[in-house]
Amino acid sequence: MKKLIFVFALFFTFLPVYSQGVENGDSCANPIAIGPGTHYVDYINGENYELNCSEYDASNGDLEWYIYAPNDDYLTTITSDLEVNDNLDTRFHVYQGSCDDLSCVAGDDDSGAGYLSVTSFYVYAGESYYIAWDDRWENESFEFQLIEEDPPPPPPFGFTVSSVSTVGSERGLLDMNNDKLDDLVSIQQTSINIHYQLGEGGGFNPVSIETSYADNTPSWSLAAGDFDGNGYNDLLYGGGSGVTFMQANSDGTSYTEISGSEYVFSQRSNFVDINNDGHLDAFVCHDVEATVYYINDGNGVLEFFQGPDENGITSGVGGVAYELASWDSSAQEGGNYGSVWIDYDNDRDIDMFIAKCRGGNVQWKNNELWRNNGDGTFSNVADVTGWYNSYYPDGGHDNSSNLGDPVQTWSSAWGDFDNDGYLDVYVGASASGDGAHKLMKNNGDGTFTDVTTNSGVEDAPYGIENNSADVDNDGYIDVFTNGEILLNNGDFTFSLYSAGTPGPGAIGDANNDGFVDLFNGTNLYLNDGNNNNWLKITTTGTTSNTNGIGARVEINSPGVGTQIRDVVSGSGFRYMSSLNTHFGLASDSSVNSITVYWPSGIVDVINNPSINTTINITEGETLSLEDSFIGEFVLYPNPVKNSLTISSSLDLDQSIISIFDIAGRRVLNYKLANNINSIDVSRLSSGEYILRIITKENHISSEKFIKQ
Repeated sequence: MKKLIFVFALFFTFLPVYSQGVENGDSCANPIAIGPGTHYVDYINGENYELNCSEYDASNGDLEWYIYAPNDDYLTTITSDLEVNDNLDTRFHVYQGSCDDLSCVAGDDDSGAGYLSVTSFYVYAGESYYIAWDDRWENESFEFQLIEEDPPPPPPFGFTVSSVSTVGSERGLLDMNNDKLDDLVSIQQTSINIHYQLGEGGGFNPVSIETSYADNTPSWSLAAGDFDGNGYNDLLYGGGSGVTFMQANSDGTSYTEISGSEYVFSQRSNFVDINNDGHLDAFVCHDVEATVYYINDGNGVLEFFQGPDENGITSGVGGVAYELASWDSSAQEGGNYGSVWIDYDNDRDIDMFIAKCRGGNVQWKNNELWRNNGDGTFSNVADVTGWYNSYYPDGGHDNSSNLGDPVQTWSSAWGDFDNDGYLDVYVGASASGDGAHKLMKNNGDGTFTDVTTNSGVEDAPYGIENNSADVDNDGYIDVFTNGEILLNNGDFTFSLYSAGTPGPGAIGDANNDGFVDLFNGTNLYLNDGNNNNWLKITTTGTTSNTNGIGARVEINSPGVGTQIRDVVSGSGFRYMSSLNTHFGLASDSSVNSITVYWPSGIVDVINNPSINTTINITEGETLSLEDSFIGEFVLYPNPVKNSLTISSSLDLDQSIISIFDIAGRRVLNYKLANNINSIDVSRLSSGEYILRIITKENHISSEKFIKQ
C-alpha cells in the first residue's frame, strides 16, 4: 500500500511520553489516548501549535489534544458531523512527529454539515497520531467519532508531504521570477514570501520581499498576472472589504501597493484580457453586489467598473449593475463566488462561468455562464426563466446552455474529461441540502448535458475547492475536490479517492518533474509520479497579453489523441495555480503537434516536439497554419455597410471567423453555425479590414474587405 510519507527530521516510530503521567489533553505532551468509538470534548483550553492542517489559513486557537495508536492498518475517519453537534462550528488537525516538530497528516474545518468537520486518512500499525481540536471558531462541548475501516486498494498515485517555512495567508504555486519554474507564494500584510524553485528537485531559495502596508489582504482569493507587461507577475489580493494590487517592478524584486477606495466583498478573482486589446484586465466576484472588473488602459493603469458601462463593457459581465436593481432589495445581484474564464464554445474567445453561493432569491445562487459574443459584449446563457431576467442588460436566455442551476457552490472544475475537444465541467455543491454535485458534458453546440448519474461523482465531498489537473499523467484530466480526488476513467466515469490525497491547495509543478503538486499552508504535497510521459508548455504573448492568459493550447499524440487546456489566472476558489499548461501522455513516446490559439487570433504550431520537457512558446515565432484554400470563398458586398456574406463551395459550418483591423488587432470573432454565413459588421468603423476563416479541419484563408 502506498502511503503519505512525512518528511521531517524525525522518521522513527515513537511511543507518547507523558510529562506528568496525566492524560488531561491540555498539551501535546499530555494527550488523551483514544481508539475507535465516540469521544467527548468538554472544553478546549490546551496549548497552541501554530501548524494549521485544515484548508483555511486562519491561525489556530487553543487546542485539545488526543493521541491514537492503531493496532493495524486502517482507513480512519474523524468526524464531528453528528446530530448531537447541530449548529456547532468545529475544526481539527491530525499530526505526526515529536511534540516540538509536528507535521500534518490530515485535518478539516467545514466538510461536514453546516460547519462540522469530517475527513478520512490512512493510518498504520505501530505509528501514533495526534488529533487536536481547535477553538478557532467557538468553544462548545461536543462529541466526535473515530471510525476504523479496512483500507481500500491504494490509489494509482501518491504524494510525499514536506514542510516548508512559508508564512502568511493564501497560497500560490506559479512562476514569479520569469524562469518558467513554479514558485511557492504566500502573503502577509507587509510582505510577499516567495520560495523560488531551483529546478530539477533542487529545492527552493526563500525570499521575503517587504511591501508597503496592504489595505486589503487576500483573505478570500489570490490571482496573478503581468498586467503592466514588464515580464514579472503582479498580484491581486481579494479581501473582504476591497481589492489590492501588488505591482512588480522591472526585475520582480519589489512591489508597489495599489488599492482602490471601492467596497468589494471579494470572492474569486482573475486576471484576463476582457476586451481583448492585448492588455490584462482584472475581474473580481462580489458577494453582495454585482461583480466588478478593472479595465487596463494599456499603460498598466486599471480603472474600476461595475456592471454595464459604456466605457467598460457595455453589456456588463458577471451580473447587472447594483444601481439597476436598487429599487428592489430582493434583486440586488450577489452571491458571486467562483469565476473562471474558459472558452467553452471553441470560438477562440474567452467566456466566463460563475459558481454562485448565496441565500435568498434563487436568482442570486443560480450559476451563470457568460458567453463572449466576439464583439466586446457578453450574454448570460445560463439564466433562470422568469421576471429576474429583466435585470440583465439583454434579458434572459432561458438557460440555453443548461448550466443555470441553483446549486449552491463556491467553485467548479473545468476540463475536457473525454478528450473530444470541448471543455466539460464538474460543479460541486458546497454543502448538503444546497443541491447535488453535477457533471455536465459539453455537447459542442453551446449546450451541456447532465451525465451525473452513475458517473462516480455523486459521493464526492461537499466543500468550496474544486479544480482540475491530470494527477497521474494518463492523458485524462482529473478533479481535485476538497482534499479528495476524482480520478478520470476516460469514459465519463470517475473513481473517488479520499485517503492518500493532498489537501486543497494551489496546483503546479514544484520540482520540475512533470507531475502536478499541491501547496497549502506550510505543506507541500509532492507527486510521487510514475512511468507515464508528459509535456509542459509555457506561453509568452507579444500581441496578446504577456502571460498568454486566455490562449487555448492543444496537443495531439498517437495514443491519447487530442488534449486541450486554456491558460487561466484564477481557478478553483481561493488559490492561485500555475500559468503553465500541463499534459499527461500516458505511454505515448511522441507528440504529433502543439497548436496555440492566442487571444489576438495568431495561431502557432510546433510539429513533433520533444516530450518529458517544458516547451516555451512565444507568440508568432513558430509555424502558423498555412493558407490552404485560397480563392475558395468570396465576400460580398465589398465594400459593405452592415451585413457581410461569405460564399464558398466548402462546408463552413463551425468555422471560426476573425476580423482584424489594419493594425492587426482582432475586432470581431464569430463561429459560423446553422449554415448562416452572414456577419453583422455594422458596429465597425469605416476602413479596411481582413477577414480570416479557420475551418473545423484547420484549413485557413483570409481576404480583405472595406467597411463603409
